[in-house]
Amino acid sequence: MGAEFVQFSLTPILIGVFAAIACALPGNFLVLRRQALIGDAISHVVLPGIVVAFLITGTVAAIPMLLGAAGAAIVAVIMIEAIKRLGRIEPGAAMGVTFTTLFAAGVLLLDQSDTSNVHLDVEHALMGNLESLIWFRAEGWHSLFDPAALAALPDELARIFVVCLLVIALTVIFWRPLKISTFDEGFAQALGLPVGAIGFGLVVTAAIAAVAAFDAVGSIIVIAMFICPPAAARLMTNSLERQVFWSVAFAIVSAVLGYVFAGYGPLWFGGQNAVSAAGMIAAVSGIILGLACLYGPHRSRVGAGRQESAA
Repeated sequence: MGAEFVQFSLTPILIGVFAAIACALPGNFLVLRRQALIGDAISHVVLPGIVVAFLITGTVAAIPMLLGAAGAAIVAVIMIEAIKRLGRIEPGAAMGVTFTTLFAAGVLLLDQSDTSNVHLDVEHALMGNLESLIWFRAEGWHSLFDPAALAALPDELARIFVVCLLVIALTVIFWRPLKISTFDEGFAQALGLPVGAIGFGLVVTAAIAAVAAFDAVGSIIVIAMFICPPAAARLMTNSLERQVFWSVAFAIVSAVLGYVFAGYGPLWFGGQNAVSAAGMIAAVSGIILGLACLYGPHRSRVGAGRQESAA
């Protein structure tokens, strides 16, 4: 791993790792609360918000993108409540209709808008631009100590790194109320914990991670990382603390192996061209989840209650 690795592969791998960790941490609590669809939904909802923010401001800066995503989330909540009350259908169906509609609207807006001068199109929304986040000024590992070279790092790296640190900090600070309200909401209310605010804060944190990761890695990785590493970790242990560590480890392994396989995998099998890094990272996380389903030490927990009832 010499100068070529530092220039072409180091920053995409780091961005993929930070994005995976930022999504996997809140994903643990979403999976335990049976709200895994929220992560999927957020990944869909942010697209029209980001596109509208770009059409209004003409820039892809972080603040307008976050405001656009937040606005889209508010519209989504209003649509879900309206569909539930007026249509009298179950919340899951209302969420599915809303998020699918908004994502389709975002794709149509992208398709009909002139966004050719920025990295904002349908392919970028799905796959991101991970492979293009190259550190052009890097000349080797010594560039890590060169201020001039560090100043030329892709902006996406600093952005997702800060968000990753923020998610880690929030997880540590609010660990106890998150843990109590996740496993026993009634007990949390008896202790006086603001259960509703904790749940809302968890969704907001997931939204921040999704928006920050969306710009660099696309919605495919975001959706996969919210669900696959936490779900695989859930099959490895009964301890929440260990589950979080397992999920982070799975997220890191998925990002690193996915990027390597995307670049070199086709060559190993006689192919000529690399494949999408985002797609391969999501595929690796799915394979890890599949292996956990087959060999995880706590896989028997899934459906155990149903089997006992049937017996």
